Amino acid sequence: MWRAVPDDLLDFRPHERTNTIRAILVHQILSERRFFAQFVGTEEPPASELLPPGDHPPVQAYLERYVALAKRRLPQLAEASKEWWLEERPFFGGLERQRIWTFWRRVLHTCHHRTQVQTWLRLAGRQVPAIYGPSGDVSWDEADPTYSVEAADRGA
Repeated sequence: MWRAVPDDLLDFRPHERTNTIRAILVHQILSERRFFAQFVGTEEPPASELLPPGDHPPVQAYLERYVALAKRRLPQLAEASKEWWLEERPFFGGLERQRIWTFWRRVLHTCHHRTQVQTWLRLAGRQVPAIYGPSGDVSWDEADPTYSVEAADRGA
């Protein structure tokens, strides 16, 4: 979704009480670092090294940082044992949760922000890319959005 954001739209927000797209990207990078370090327990770089340099970096700079940080986490997550994933860890509000639960919660948090960016693009009158299937702007011949009982029954 980040690739669909043109640089001239980074400071767009549909309402004064919402975040700009840039603020959402910054939040994703910073909060993901905190989430993984504090709750999942992965080795993370210092927060001061996370954001791309400059006052108004382009979308590509945010995307490159995000991907680099995710790639850094992959070996740690892939090498973890079942016991490590099921270990209880501190979470917000004094709760204890298994790492796997916390990881899934992070995936859902990322989906939430992806939907925000998608919505801001639509409200700005820009094209929205396909995510799981066609969007209002992107389609293909084999796309079947399953709006009918017949389509839902396929493969049964």
